[in-house]
Amino acid sequence: MPGTYKVIETSDVTDIELERILNKCADDGWTLDTMQFAMRESSRRPAMAFLTFTRSGL
Repeated sequence: MPGTYKVIETSDVTDIELERILNKCADDGWTLDTMQFAMRESSRRPAMAFLTFTRSGL
């Protein structure tokens, strides 16, 4: 059976929030696939982050 994907979107793009999401999903059996950032034109800090996780088919 194919794997399952999970996407989490956050506008709180801080190390603390990203670490919380990563640890929670890892504890739940998910594996990080990608992390992408959406940037603002007027700032060097990302406006949003999209984290994609995978898990083997159950």
